[in-house]
This record gives sequence, C-alpha cells and structure tokens, in this order.
Amino acid sequence: MQTQTSVYLDHAATTPLSEAARAAMEPFLGERYGNASSVHAAGREARKAVDEARERVAVALGARPDEIVFTSGGTEADNLALKGAAWHGREQGRDRVVVSAIEHHAILDPARWLARQGSRVAEVGVDASGVVRVDALEAATDDRTAVVSVMWANNEIGTVQPVAACAAAARAAGAVFHTDAVQAFPWIEVDAREADLLSISAHKIGGPKGVGALMVRRGVKVQPLLHGGGQERDVRSGTYNVAGIVGFGAAVESWVARRAVQSERAAALRDRLQATLSAALPGIRPSTGDAVRLPNNLHVCIEGVDGDSLILLLDAAGIAASQGSACSSGAAEPSHVLAAMGVSRSSARGALRLTLGPETTASDVDAAADAVVAAVARLRAR
Repeated sequence: MQTQTSVYLDHAATTPLSEAARAAMEPFLGERYGNASSVHAAGREARKAVDEARERVAVALGARPDEIVFTSGGTEADNLALKGAAWHGREQGRDRVVVSAIEHHAILDPARWLARQGSRVAEVGVDASGVVRVDALEAATDDRTAVVSVMWANNEIGTVQPVAACAAAARAAGAVFHTDAVQAFPWIEVDAREADLLSISAHKIGGPKGVGALMVRRGVKVQPLLHGGGQERDVRSGTYNVAGIVGFGAAVESWVARRAVQSERAAALRDRLQATLSAALPGIRPSTGDAVRLPNNLHVCIEGVDGDSLILLLDAAGIAASQGSACSSGAAEPSHVLAAMGVSRSSARGALRLTLGPETTASDVDAAADAVVAAVARLRAR
C-alpha cells in the first residue's frame, strides 16, 4: 500500500494534474479518439484541438504557433534542441557545443554523447551560488560553436540564470542559443524572444506527464531525432498524443493566468519555511546564498545527516520531499550541481529540496518544518 502523503513539497519533480487539464483531456480519452493526422472528420476534430493547444502554449511563451513543436516531454525537447542544433551546425562547419555544468542530465548526457561522436564540448562552471559564469561562457564560445545551452532556472537549487547575457554571448559568435525552461516556466515569466530554442514540460505546470514542447524560432534549423510520418513540419515525427497535448494547452492557459499571484504566495511561504528551519536547526545552510531563485524552491544542506535517510523519515511522516532531481534519485554520486558549486561531498550528502505548489498552505509548511526538525534530531542522535 502506498504511504499516505499529507504534505506534498516535491513540485519540482511533478505537479498534480489540474482540473482544467483533466476536463480538457477527458473527451480525447474516450469518444474523440481520432488521429490528428487523418483527413476525415474525426481526424480534423483532433487536429483542431492540437492546433488550439499549440496556440495557447505559444501565447504563454510569447512565440508564434508555428514555432511550437510538441514532444514527449522535457527530455526529448532538450535532446532535440541540443543534438538537432549540433548536427545542423556540423554541416555548416561548426563542431562545438557549450553547456553549463549544472544543466539537467537531459542536456549533459546528450552533450557528452555528442563529444563521443566528435563534437568539441565545453561545460562552463558556476559560482558558489550556482549562477553560470558569463565570462567563462564567453571564453568557451568560439566562431565554430553550433549551440550554447544554459537553463533558465536550475531544477535542483532553483537559481535563475543570466539567460539574456548567455544568449548574447552565443549570438555574438553566430551560435544558436537554447534554454531549458522546464522549471522556470511555471513560476516566472519566460519570454521566448530570449532564445532560439526553448524547452518546456507539461507535468511541471499542472499538465499530464509524457508531453512537452520545444520552441524553435522561425528560421532556426535543427535536424530531427525521429523520422517517419513528418508530423510537426518534419521536425518531430510520431502520432500526436492528442489528449496529452490538449491537457498541456489547458494547463498552461489556466496556470499562467494565475502565475504572478501564485509565485508571490509561494515565495512568502518558502521564506517562512526557511526562517523556521534556520532558527531551529544549527548546521543548516541555504544552497543559493543571495542569488535570485525560483519563488517556490528551498534547497538546503544540513550538516550531520544523510539525505536519503532524511527523505525516508519525512516520507514516513507524510511529507513528500527530495534531495534533488527525481531523475537522479538513487544515484550513488552526490549532486553534480552541488559539486559544480564547490560543495563538499559531506555537505552534499545532507541536501534537501522542498518545492512548493499552488495548493501549499501555511499549515503545510509548518508541518513540514516540524517533521524536518524531528527527523534531523533523530538522525543526529544515532
């Protein structure tokens, strides 16, 4: 039987499906089952729903509808952006790829794969607060760089990156600039004009899992990962996940309409949680210093505890939390993000990420704080 969760503070991993998304999807899980690539009435009905969702996503990003390419999620969008731009660049005599050292593995792993295929790959460092060093990025980007990728906000510690400056450095060298905005899009305004390629994911913003999008600026060329039916203007072949795409569009429209209010509220609750923990626990250190971070993200390192054990004790108390990326749960190595920031292995072992959502209440954060304090005391007494 699944443990009952009473306080969910892992919204960076996934968000609950919104009522708007659920209601929009329901007909396409039943009677409206047409293939959006078919020319008959049922197919045209499905295609119309896909195009309406495309427009909703485009409006929220400040992009054109024909710049939105639907994918199976953020990981595919990141892979399509990095590999697709790198492959196209190689045809133009550009064989270099530049990424930050704190990217999600959906960027770092493709970059390292490209290196094994002959690309020259640079991983640019960050400062002690987890902010990309723009001067180092400028130095790493030469006139043979095909693509530069820097995330809009980090998925573990929540630091907001200097995207405009990074984009300027890439474009000055004639390179394409990509940003992974999966974590940023739900909580801060994301302007597609800042990038040539931009990734988002539905399940971080109240939509279903298994669907995302890549914004491909008009005129930017990427080689496809998938070949087949020619969907999405030959950029991403594959039968449309109509229900997922419709749910994505509905979730985006619903969430973005309330984003400013939700973000302000989440920041206040996050600060309350941080203040309570800092007052109650010696040896706790916020990971980001004074850096700008997402309003719903609290990431700390707690001395004298094992993070995995802490997460299990919190789970037993009904508190859903994490150490960092859900994609890396169970990894033997400490967070690559904290390592890039210069955090020691012993400190990184005590990492805790608490990420709030629209439904989080003051009583939730107070209950979470009490549970963390009790769990830390228990672990330190061992």
